[in-house]
Amino acid sequence: MDVFPLVGLVAGSAVIAGAARRTPVAAPLLLVTAGLIAAYVPGVPEYALDPHIVLPLLLPPLLYTAAVDSSYLDLRAHARPIALLSVGYVLFATLAVGWLVHLLVPGLPLTAALVLGAVVAPPDAVAATAIARRLGLPSRITTILQGESLLNDATAITAFKVALAAAVGAGAGWGSGSAEFALASVGGVGIGLVLMVPLHWLRTRLTEALLQNTLSLLIPFVAYAAAEAVGASGVLAVVVVALHLGHRSWQVDFETRLQEAAVWRMVAFVLESVVFALIGLQLPLVLRGLGEYGGAQALLYAVGIFVAVVVVRFVWVFPATFLPRALSARIREREPDTDRTAPLIVGWAGMRGVVSLAIAFSIPLTTHDGEPFPGRDLILFLTFVTVIGTLVVQGLTLPALIRLLKVAGPDRQARTLAEAQAQSEASTAAERRLDELLADERNALPKPLADRLRTGLERRRNAVWERLGAVNEVTGESADETYRRLSREMIEAERAVFVELRDGRRIDDEMMRTLLRRLDLEEAAVYREEG
Repeated sequence: MDVFPLVGLVAGSAVIAGAARRTPVAAPLLLVTAGLIAAYVPGVPEYALDPHIVLPLLLPPLLYTAAVDSSYLDLRAHARPIALLSVGYVLFATLAVGWLVHLLVPGLPLTAALVLGAVVAPPDAVAATAIARRLGLPSRITTILQGESLLNDATAITAFKVALAAAVGAGAGWGSGSAEFALASVGGVGIGLVLMVPLHWLRTRLTEALLQNTLSLLIPFVAYAAAEAVGASGVLAVVVVALHLGHRSWQVDFETRLQEAAVWRMVAFVLESVVFALIGLQLPLVLRGLGEYGGAQALLYAVGIFVAVVVVRFVWVFPATFLPRALSARIREREPDTDRTAPLIVGWAGMRGVVSLAIAFSIPLTTHDGEPFPGRDLILFLTFVTVIGTLVVQGLTLPALIRLLKVAGPDRQARTLAEAQAQSEASTAAERRLDELLADERNALPKPLADRLRTGLERRRNAVWERLGAVNEVTGESADETYRRLSREMIEAERAVFVELRDGRRIDDEMMRTLLRRLDLEEAAVYREEG
């Protein structure tokens, strides 16, 4: 097996994603564009998107890292709009887009058109949430987009299976379709609920951070495989487990959290970069299979489907936003008022991604009768253009729309004040606990060490308040920012001495690594305060 194409894909994607951080354009958009260009560069190998790899091997870790970083409490608080998007909208889009495709494309059976409808139904909100965070959208909109992206794949994959069964002649009626949907949803949630407690128990009982992080890497695959083995939704199982573990991550020791955050940040960066690059690289494969459909005719159909996908989302989002509020006084009391701004942004943020392409590529070549699957090559092309079109058109214009609407982002001053108040309460509790401990003769400490504990406590108490204060007229820094900068400079000076002592053979490498690890933990604490 030649590994150079894989290494080249990962390395190239990482370079482009890293470069995107220095531009105003979101990384997914640059990666897709680069993939489109690279697909026609001589010498670049052909990268076929294999659904047997994307769905079970790439989707679980991407879902897991997104769900672990989500807020269970925020998602629960916005459960109604998230459910309307991740379940209601996906089913509505499957039927509406499928019916429109059936009318638009002559000779394409309704069952095959519904397959396409299910394929393009789920938005991939990775790009949307990246843009939302960069531009400082209100947390409510960001949470809704993130919650939708976590759950809508499960609905779309189930709808796809039902539509596909009807298209290939396996006979899926309303009854069997409803039963399969119930098994996928209830079973997926059930598997997640069954697994989340023992997995969390195991995480808290393992004493080595290395073993805990190895388990962390295995968890999404275990949850996904366990659910899929019984016909349930692996997506929902992964999300349920990840939300529980993320909500209780504070019960895991600090070393595991530090390592786990670094490991999953790297995993998410690599996988997201590769996934979006793969989207662009599929163009030659898709065009090659068009067959009986001419390029101009297929492109005309694609434009029509793209417009249908965009319009159908707005047709759902606006009534789903305002109609429940008009009909229910309870909803009006529990949820904040909204105007046209939020549904406009949510509606335009419906960018499709690699899951749609992976599902499309999993369409079989033939039906149960041995006949070619009707319009399979056209479905692949239409899916590809829809994914690219939404990523490029909506992705590039979403920032402009947000600026045009003059959306007010989170109040940073208010967030900093809330952080300072929380830290003050925690520091007061810690100070009381320290007094209790030092009053016990078993905890006697020399005064310098006891003072050091109090100094560290006072430092944490004052750090956030200092961010609200005046800045240095010369450097433009607050006192807290200057403190952190000087802390890093001092740590760097210590680090240089340790290396010099090792090079002079005054200490060995093992001792140097021990000393450097202490400094690394100190520097990590400085960066966490800065973040």
